[in-house]
Amino acid sequence: QVQLVESGGGFVQAGGSLRLSCAASRSIFSVHTMGWYRQAPGKQRELVATITTDGTTNYADSVKGRFTISRDNSKNTVYLQMNSLKPEDTAVYYCNARPIWDHSGALDKWGQGTLVTASS
Repeated sequence: QVQLVESGGGFVQAGGSLRLSCAASRSIFSVHTMGWYRQAPGKQRELVATITTDGTTNYADSVKGRFTISRDNSKNTVYLQMNSLKPEDTAVYYCNARPIWDHSGALDKWGQGTLVTASS
């Protein structure tokens, strides 16, 4: 069973930057799409960004041009670089791992979440 551990959240002024990290307990990137999701208070969890096994990235419209997802295979770690943060980016950010054979999300693995607060 793979474990995902996020880190890097915190408090930042609007316009600032943070980098989130998600460390997987073993090598899984060759058979998992990795992603970052977020959940703001009173709202549903939403997709922020994903990176597939071949390195293809996808972003929510609200973060395009500001956030970058990447990974380091040697460290089993996925990153989310967040620039030009806005107050509406405030949320708990979750790391996600989905096996490439899972099309429904039934086998999703989640980290514990890390809080990002962008204050105006």
